[in-house]
Amino acid sequence: MQIALAPMEGLVDDILRDILTQVGGIDWCVSEFVRVTDRILPRKSFLRLAPELLTQAKTPVGTSMRLQLLGSDPSCLADNAAYAFKLGAPVVDFNFGCPAKTVNKSRGGAVLLEEPELLFQIMQEVRATVPVGAKITAKMRLGLQDKSKALDCARALAEGGAQQLVVHARTKAEGYKPPAHWEWVAQVKQVVDCPVYANGDIWSVEDWHRCRAVSGVDDVMIGRGLVWQPDLAAQILAVKEGRSFTPYTWREVAPLVAEFWRQARIKIKPQFAPGRLKQWLALLGNRYPEARQLFNQLRTEKDCTVIDQLLLQTVAQ
Repeated sequence: MQIALAPMEGLVDDILRDILTQVGGIDWCVSEFVRVTDRILPRKSFLRLAPELLTQAKTPVGTSMRLQLLGSDPSCLADNAAYAFKLGAPVVDFNFGCPAKTVNKSRGGAVLLEEPELLFQIMQEVRATVPVGAKITAKMRLGLQDKSKALDCARALAEGGAQQLVVHARTKAEGYKPPAHWEWVAQVKQVVDCPVYANGDIWSVEDWHRCRAVSGVDDVMIGRGLVWQPDLAAQILAVKEGRSFTPYTWREVAPLVAEFWRQARIKIKPQFAPGRLKQWLALLGNRYPEARQLFNQLRTEKDCTVIDQLLLQTVAQ
């Protein structure tokens, strides 16, 4: 069994990848997508979203990071994938699941699920261009408006050269609304020869058990569940290994928030750092009432030095 941390554009940056992989239980993570259009991007474009490329593509605790590309031009994606491998990416992943309207309007993400033939062409071109033995993978949803092409898309990606598929078990139209249709992951598994990971609506150990039972796959990718509850992967791993594990309380989570803020102060411009902290606190507040309380205290605060003091008090409590 493997547990992967999902790429979440605008949320799971290198800071949060560091924090969440420190907690444990995560086998690998993925960068936010690098948008590819009509040229090979400069090195700085890759490093901006995946600075782990400077440290052997690993987070500080040693968890492997894969680089994700998003686009629709087979040749351009292939050339950028080859460059990503040259920069040190151990795996290059391709995003065919992003539901954002701005991305879909420019022929990126989930909108390509309407064109299985193009998915095949992309993966085939990438496979022919990247070094022999280089690992390429893909993340998909079940379709754009409906699931009628889900299996065709999965086949196209696998037959084109994808060596692993992550299936977010919802269509673009379904967004993030429950339920995730894990039974479709089981269907995908039946029509492809590569490993399949289930993704969507895994919020607890109990959800993981149900997902395994319905999807028939052991490997999962978790996004929002880990952002809300940083120790979820560690909980699942402990159950899998037959170990006891005491779920984190706010006492364990508060130092993670403080470390997040410490790094944000260094890596993010002062005018944007408070917003990033509030973003995570708002999500943590779904699981930890103390996070919601802290968010409310900071809701209108823009002064980083004031936030410094509030977080210092929080961790000391």
